[in-house]
Order: sequence, then structure tokens, then C-alpha cells
Amino acid sequence: MCDCDDCRKRNDCNNNNDCCQCDRCVGRNRCTNNDSCKCDRCRDRNRCTNNDSCKCDRCRDHNRCDCLECSGNGIIKKFNHPGNILISDQFNNRVIETNSRGEIVWSYGLGPSDFTPNSIIAVNDAERIRNKTLMVGTGTPTNIDNRVILVNKHGQIIWQYGQFGLSGTGFDLLDVPVQATFVPFKKCKKSGGILDGTILITDQANNRIIEVNEAKQIIRTYTAGGTLSSPNSAQKLCNKNILIADEGNNRAIEVNKLDQIIATYTANGTLGACAFASRLCNGNTLLTDAGNNRIVEVNVADHIIWQYITNADPLSIPAPSPSRGLRLKNGNTIISDQFNNRVIIINQTATILDYYGLPLVGGPGPIGTNFGYDLNTTQLGLYSPYDAKVIGDYTGLTKP
Repeated sequence: MCDCDDCRKRNDCNNNNDCCQCDRCVGRNRCTNNDSCKCDRCRDRNRCTNNDSCKCDRCRDHNRCDCLECSGNGIIKKFNHPGNILISDQFNNRVIETNSRGEIVWSYGLGPSDFTPNSIIAVNDAERIRNKTLMVGTGTPTNIDNRVILVNKHGQIIWQYGQFGLSGTGFDLLDVPVQATFVPFKKCKKSGGILDGTILITDQANNRIIEVNEAKQIIRTYTAGGTLSSPNSAQKLCNKNILIADEGNNRAIEVNKLDQIIATYTANGTLGACAFASRLCNGNTLLTDAGNNRIVEVNVADHIIWQYITNADPLSIPAPSPSRGLRLKNGNTIISDQFNNRVIIINQTATILDYYGLPLVGGPGPIGTNFGYDLNTTQLGLYSPYDAKVIGDYTGLTKP
């Protein structure tokens, strides 16, 4: 090695990666332009920031992250990720959020043996509102819940309508609530409060739909002129009308602000126990026909144009009574196949694309024996899931 002044200066390390020109530093800072390069630029570039916007090479190139919040196999495992499934796991007394592999990433409720206010008893409905979750404690005859609650990501109740263990029609009282829809204020009316909107509650045993504000005042009541019988859901449409699944009357109806019925859907008189109704972008209406174990799409003339029968599988119980069918923005349909203890996603040709819960095992019913409970995955069992929604997909729903 040359011992002249210039070479000695070049090989004298001053421990400064940016300025030092010694052989070690020059070599260390030479970029090899691949993921294993340890130069400062590559090391910074490859540092995962642990969120969806991470620009590290792995996340950018493979749209996946191997940080602790992820499962290490390219499947996102984090709270409120678009595409996750929010499931009302009815008789497990909980609401869970699962990713596409069935891994539970968030839950509220303590399981099938807990009937305290710390769980959500016989939950029938849940909806994600930004990073909060609106859910409905329907309860059972022996374990009354009767609450609509809004919880934050930490499981803390930040708003509630109805009282645990109490039934009624008076202030802050419900009787078997089964579904709740958040109706946002217009931007010009934002209040800065907890809700910034109202809640449309299907109060089944009281045969009414009520719209309440954050102060728990009932600002509007719908009874379809006193004709509702065990209503099971309500959605506010773009035209401000309300689409109601009137289960006891085997119909879905659209009522206006004056509580007048302006449209009725019965699938040409074949509908039985309508558990849910949603208005599709094409103007058709998707009906969950629990009484006939099917999801059926009808047009404005009430003619059937598509249907899926959930007990057609040879291992289905005779009457699984599907409780929720929702069309997704990609054209698929997610179905809560209640007493078959599963949530499925099907395409238009009735092919099952995704499956949550244990495999069907048949049996006489009334509930399949393939129910189960696990803290980490849906693939070890659900228990009569009543509602399932894809987070971020509000097709056919009142958008929050």
C-alpha cells in the first residue's frame, strides 16, 4: 500500500459515513442496488414503517409486509384494514374482525359463556364507522341485552342507546333491537360530536324503526302506518326513503319520510321471513329470504333475476336460515349462513370463493354441529353468525 500523504489521508477513517473517504467507508457506502445492501441509503429505504403506506422495497415490490402486525405470508393482519371481514358471531357473544385467511385481528366480547355487559349478547349486527364499531346486542329470552353500542378500537363503549337487561319503549329503551345503521350528517352540518350523524335502529319487538341522535332523542319513527311485524333491518336510501325488511310480513318495503309505503317486494309472492334488504346500484333489491334459505335479487317489477340457495349443499342442515346477504362492489355476494355456522363469499355463478367457519357436517338441525369458538381464527368455528360485512365496502348499504 502506498505510504504517500494522499493515500494515508484517504485511508484514515474519521467515522463519518457521509464524508470519510477511507477504503472501509467508501466500500460500506457503495450501493449494490439490492435488498441485502447495507449502505445507508438502502438500509433506510428497507426499513419498514409498519403501515399501509410503507415504501420499503418489500412492501413496495410485493405489496406485503413482514412486520409484527402482519402474518409474514403476505396477508395483512391489522385492525380496520379494507377487505377484512366484520362478523357478528351471534351465540359466541362477540363481534370479530378477520383477514382473508380467517385470522382474528380484533374482537369485542368474551365468548359463549359470558352473559355480562362486557360482551354483546346474541349480537345480530355490526358496522364499522371509520375506526369505531357500531353493534347491536339483540339478546335472548333469558339473557336480555337490548343495547346499541359504539365502541372504539380498544373496546371502550363511547356511546350507547338502550339499557342492558331492560326492555321498553320509553327514553333510552329498546326491546330486541336487531340492526342499526349510521346515517351521517351532511358536511355542512358536522357537529364535532361523537357521532356526527344519527342512528337508525330496528327495534323488532316494538315493531318500529327509530332514528335517534347523539343526545338519544328520537327524531323520527317509522311503523309503515302501524303495519310492521318483527322488522329485521332498515337502510336509508339515497332518495332519503327507508328500505325495511319486514320479516313477520314476508316482505321488504320502501317507506317515505311520511311513513307511507311506496314500494313492496315479495319476490312475486314467494318471499318468507325477509331478514335483510338492500338496494343495489342497478336499482334492483337484494333480499335475504331466511324462510326459504336463499338470497334473491329482484328488479323494480319484483321479478326474480338471481338467487342462491344455501341449503342446496348436501351437507347443509335442512333450514340454515341465512340472515344476511350483501352484494360487494366486485359483484360477489357475502352471505351469513346463520345455522350452518359459516360465512361464505360467492360469485355470480354460485361458486364459493371464500369460507369462514368449520366445514359443514350435515345433521338434522336446527343448528349445525359444526359450531366452535377460538380466540385466533374463524377456521376453528363460528356460532350462528348473523351478519358479515367487508370493511370499506358499502355497496347496498347506507354509507357512513
